[in-house]
Amino acid sequence: MPTTPKNLIRHELIGLRVKIAKSRDPSLINVEGVVVDETKNTLVIRKQNGREIMVQKDICVFHFMLDDDNAVEVSGEVLVARPEDRIKKRVPKKLWGGLDG
Repeated sequence: MPTTPKNLIRHELIGLRVKIAKSRDPSLINVEGVVVDETKNTLVIRKQNGREIMVQKDICVFHFMLDDDNAVEVSGEVLVARPEDRIKKRVPKKLWGGLDG
């Protein structure tokens, strides 16, 4: 099943392009790259220069780019769970959704 804005949080995030739109840590805002690993509380993002950074999920708002170039905004609070447990989670719609452009 392809990843869409409606099912993103129930899919694998590794391999998706991501940009940090908001963060309580100002140094993380606008960091872009590809998700290369995920734990319960963190995402590891490989930036374009090849450097990998570990980012706490619960302090960020992410913009994930899908294969069709649609962007989906997701509050990191929604993602705090082991990837295999995220599929069972009920999530308020206001915490994630599609973006224009």
